[in-house]
Amino acid sequence: MLSQQDQNQLAAKGISEEKLNKQLESFKTGFPFLRLEAAASIGHGIMAPTEEERENYIKAWDSYKAEGHQILKFVPASGAASRMFKDMFAFLSADYDVPTTPFEKQFFEHIKEFAFREELCGKCHENEGKKIMQLISEGNYKAVVANMLEAKGLNYGQLPKGLLLFHNYEDGPRTPMEEHLVEAALYASSNGEANVHFTVSHDHLELFKQKVADKAEKYAQRYGVKYNISFSEQKPSTDTVAANTDNTPFRNDDGSMLFRPGGHGALIENLNEIEADIIFIKNIDNVVPDRLKDETVTYKQLLAGILVSLQQKAFDYLRKIDSGEYTHEDLEEIIRFVQRDLCCRKADIKELEDADLVLYLKKKLNRPMRVCGVVKNVGEPGGGPFLTYNQDGTVSLQILESSQIDKSNEEYQKMFTEGTHFNPVDLVCAVKDYKGNRFNLPDFVDKSTGFISSKSKNGKELKALELPGLWNGAMSDWSTIFVEVPLGTFNPVKTVNDLLREQHQ
Repeated sequence: MLSQQDQNQLAAKGISEEKLNKQLESFKTGFPFLRLEAAASIGHGIMAPTEEERENYIKAWDSYKAEGHQILKFVPASGAASRMFKDMFAFLSADYDVPTTPFEKQFFEHIKEFAFREELCGKCHENEGKKIMQLISEGNYKAVVANMLEAKGLNYGQLPKGLLLFHNYEDGPRTPMEEHLVEAALYASSNGEANVHFTVSHDHLELFKQKVADKAEKYAQRYGVKYNISFSEQKPSTDTVAANTDNTPFRNDDGSMLFRPGGHGALIENLNEIEADIIFIKNIDNVVPDRLKDETVTYKQLLAGILVSLQQKAFDYLRKIDSGEYTHEDLEEIIRFVQRDLCCRKADIKELEDADLVLYLKKKLNRPMRVCGVVKNVGEPGGGPFLTYNQDGTVSLQILESSQIDKSNEEYQKMFTEGTHFNPVDLVCAVKDYKGNRFNLPDFVDKSTGFISSKSKNGKELKALELPGLWNGAMSDWSTIFVEVPLGTFNPVKTVNDLLREQHQ
């Protein structure tokens, strides 16, 4: 039974009692593993366009932009940078005072190469009366790290990743937020305007707004665009309850239920409120300096060109179905498009009567569409592209995380470990139907996907529930197309030392 305090807490978050009970039930039942047909590969679910095809698709994108459609760049940017500095936090609390691990040694040996070096030097001088190299020469390494991570210094241990200094330029260092503004101007602008939306945490919202206000005009002038920049926060109604090991609600010391953010899948709600025809999605930390942007821009335009070309075909077929003026040959052509171009197959499709076939084809054509860049597998962590069985018996393309795959199934495990490609979160999405109406994106979420993990709070074990991931189960019922893109378009920064890679220098 829920207490009055519980009911007040749910009302404040906008979570129904029914939703709470479903979440608690998920802890008991877990989530079913997905049934796989194969890992996607070139020619088997993954497109690898020729140079001529690339040029044609990029022309298609240029034409689409010239028609005045609304385009937006959507950047999930709520993550704090604390995980980036896990090794340096460990050094601060270690019982030794000099760099000992390979990670610590690399950090200090190359400290002059970080884009934040000058600001850090200033903070060290302000707080310690000495600059970085002087502190290092005296063996006071921990003072340098403390000034990088703690509030008295740069506070990088608490700031969002999007506001750290990543790259050096002659006119000063840049944050990932700024790099995304530049990218938006280069491939996601139309009619002289660039629309960018950042999802940020509540704690960092004002900081983000201030930084954008400080920097946007500089890039607007440089690239001749007007920026329309908006922000949203993950909604409290998408938080999920934590559970004890016996699957009852985990409670805080004051008796209230503990709720946690529901993971990036919660952002489907934010995405659903965006007014745009085409939306680019890319993580905040996957950016490169200007000298390497050409490749990124080319392949973003390619993905967008493929998307608008396939969308136009789907729209033409839907209008033909609506008109009622189609032949059996027309239906066979539409079947080929759904199976070959949209990679969605139904084993018993030939057994359907024409009336049922038309309903089936219309359902598969009239839904959100996404084109996802995938890169060759080089052992980086991340989801993979698969051909997967859906609840309606069809087989289609999905991005899966390892948690969705039954590890005890040797065949599936082999598919995952030997897959040729993985997903770097490089998406271009079409979210309106052929009549110009916005799809209601939560309708296309596979609610039977999700993830349960073990965490702890104040020394007590708890179970945490993550919603279907944004590019996994949250987009499960979208039309999905995979396109091979070069590894050079994928340069995430997961640790501070990743900034020392050649691609970030």
